[in-house]
Amino acid sequence: MAVPPPLREVIARHGLDARRSLGQHFLLDGNLTGRIARLAGDLAGRQVIEIGPGPGGLTRALLATDAAAVTVIEVDPRGVAAMQELAADSAGRLNVLAADAMKTDVAALVPPPRVIVANLPYNIASPLLVGWLRQANAFERLVLMFQLEVAERICAAPGTSAYGRLSVLAQWTCAATLGMRIPAAAFVPPPNVSSAVVVLTPHAVQPAPALFAHMERLTAAAFGQRRKMLRGALRNVGGEALLSEAGIASDRRAETLSVAEFDRLVRVFR
Repeated sequence: MAVPPPLREVIARHGLDARRSLGQHFLLDGNLTGRIARLAGDLAGRQVIEIGPGPGGLTRALLATDAAAVTVIEVDPRGVAAMQELAADSAGRLNVLAADAMKTDVAALVPPPRVIVANLPYNIASPLLVGWLRQANAFERLVLMFQLEVAERICAAPGTSAYGRLSVLAQWTCAATLGMRIPAAAFVPPPNVSSAVVVLTPHAVQPAPALFAHMERLTAAAFGQRRKMLRGALRNVGGEALLSEAGIASDRRAETLSVAEFDRLVRVFR
């Protein structure tokens, strides 16, 4: 692969000023993007998918690994042009898809084993994650950057203020760890908050799609009124009868339930 031009030159040539409407904050530091790529583990033979590559800082780090290929999904025409320029010098290892990631079945794009590595646009990060968790068995690993607050929610333990619906859905389907924190000053332009990278490794056994849908509904009800006891929060989805059958005290609150208890509850709810 030919040596690509400096990222700031790419940004200037393609008019790639970061746009808040697209949730864009570019990470240009090669040391940081290299660390993110390493969090994905050994990528030899893997098909790597990246969302919102922008000028391609992380893309370059991924191409420097032994990944079989890297597929980028970019909705911004300026970013697409920048990526096509990089692809021309990638010896066929970089594939560029001009599309909206929210409307794309990323697992259908490449054969397994698949790994997603991405600095996600902040404004769609959570719904993207939930969509991928619905089909977690399609991926070997997901290495995703979020706002720090969202990353902490994903990895939060029961009984903490950050623990909530996203924590349960993520940890029910994956082992979740906070891989690294990144200060706002590392981005161009700097966001108002710090960021963090979460490493999600799907469990060997995954819930069926129907059961996952039930968990989405159950956790939405349980955490929708956090201050309420579960008998009140779950009144419309089974209430005390549901809790009794699952062996869970009705005066508990959602944030005190472990992921295992939510699993027991959803199987009764089903």
